[in-house]
Amino acid sequence: MLTSKQRAYLRGIAAEYETIFQIGKGGVTEPMCKEIGEALRKRELIKLKVLDNSGWTAREAADAVAEQTGSDVVQVIGNKFVLFRRNPKEPVIDIKI
Repeated sequence: MLTSKQRAYLRGIAAEYETIFQIGKGGVTEPMCKEIGEALRKRELIKLKVLDNSGWTAREAADAVAEQTGSDVVQVIGNKFVLFRRNPKEPVIDIKI
């Protein structure tokens, strides 16, 4: 669980990130969540986008993906959201705030 200061710090970092995953009409699938989990292991912080034809809201998709990947939802704005999951072996982002 992230504190509000950690969440604010991560939001600042994520503002410069590009979207690397899109959730389309197929919705949130297990293979997609495996790929997202792998990206989280390498990067720790990723930005995702929900397409208009998906039938999901960004909040619904963020909660579903976070639950399946064991990550925290950092931010949901419009049709984009940011996820964070700490890599205990090789940390990339220092969030000791």
